[in-house]
Amino acid sequence: MKDFRFKIPQNIEFGLGSLNKLPQLLEQNNSQHVLLISDKGLESIGIVKKVQDIISASNIQCTTFLDIDPNPTIEMVDAAASLYKECGATSIVALGGGSPIDVAKAVGVLVVYGGKITDYEGMHKVPGPIVPMIVIPTTAGTGSEATASAVITDVTRNYKMTVFTYEILPKYAILDPELIMTAPASIAAACGVDAFIHAMEAYLSRNASPFSDAMAEKGMELIGKSLRQFVADRTNVEAACNMMAGSNFAGISFAWARLGNIHAMSHPVSAYFHVPHGIANAILMPTIVEYNALADDGRYEKIYNYISKESVSNFKPQMLVEALRQLNEELGIPNSLSAVGVTEDLIETMANDAMASGNILANPRQGNVKNLIELYKKAL
Repeated sequence: MKDFRFKIPQNIEFGLGSLNKLPQLLEQNNSQHVLLISDKGLESIGIVKKVQDIISASNIQCTTFLDIDPNPTIEMVDAAASLYKECGATSIVALGGGSPIDVAKAVGVLVVYGGKITDYEGMHKVPGPIVPMIVIPTTAGTGSEATASAVITDVTRNYKMTVFTYEILPKYAILDPELIMTAPASIAAACGVDAFIHAMEAYLSRNASPFSDAMAEKGMELIGKSLRQFVADRTNVEAACNMMAGSNFAGISFAWARLGNIHAMSHPVSAYFHVPHGIANAILMPTIVEYNALADDGRYEKIYNYISKESVSNFKPQMLVEALRQLNEELGIPNSLSAVGVTEDLIETMANDAMASGNILANPRQGNVKNLIELYKKAL
């Protein structure tokens, strides 16, 4: 067994109605003036106001920033950081999916250490702790409340840059399954598959350890048995709880094991063609799992048993590929990149961008730009 390390530096509250514990966490966080970072979609369904009211009832000032898109940009980070400084905030509450949470992490870096977020691009460039932060995810998919990365789009490069450091792990997280039970079926499907991919890629990663494996396996178990039920009926309480917990475990697993080619290749797809992150991942998934089968050491069968409706006695890696294609079809996810507007003319550019991702080095089957071009064309 190779050497590995991990730590559990966070305080996580899980349970139906656990949003009501926010005042307690605000007190523990010594919050005096909160910048609430969320988005207009959550404002439109009343969740932002619900959180604002909880903060205000705790006699804490609250300023709100909502100008965030699904693929947040450097400009959004700069605007939120400026507001943080102008209003005199002392801590951050991030409410939403991966986009508000990633922006909150980036803001937490800038308001302490200054400069531009591109100064911190790459691995371990943040020199120390950031602003105290409480994260409240409203999707079961990104696992951002437990990850050491923030993904921000640099529109000048059409590139999704990553800030990776354990310094940006949120100090507190509230996992309330009630907050994901109003999601549209399409969002639940895309986010749910994304969460499964997090656990699967961490499990197959060249950086995997017994710790990340434990988190990944439990994440796949919970998501695999509940994803279809949750997409079919978001009011299914047990399925919602399993998805929320499974997404969190998947996030913890890849925080320590990294991901692989699926995520490395999906980021350029989102950057150039504005395809939602979860959809890009899901479309690429079967093609890349098929490519990686050459490196399988027996783990494909375990993954298959988590996601498939049928057990088999004579497993072949291709069975996992077909099971993942079937899952996408059942959930209404498009079966090709061309179906979501991706065109062949940018494939070489996307492949070069994907090769710059740190996730490439963690992929179980190593390759080069030519291999990525072939994979993009196959998924097209």
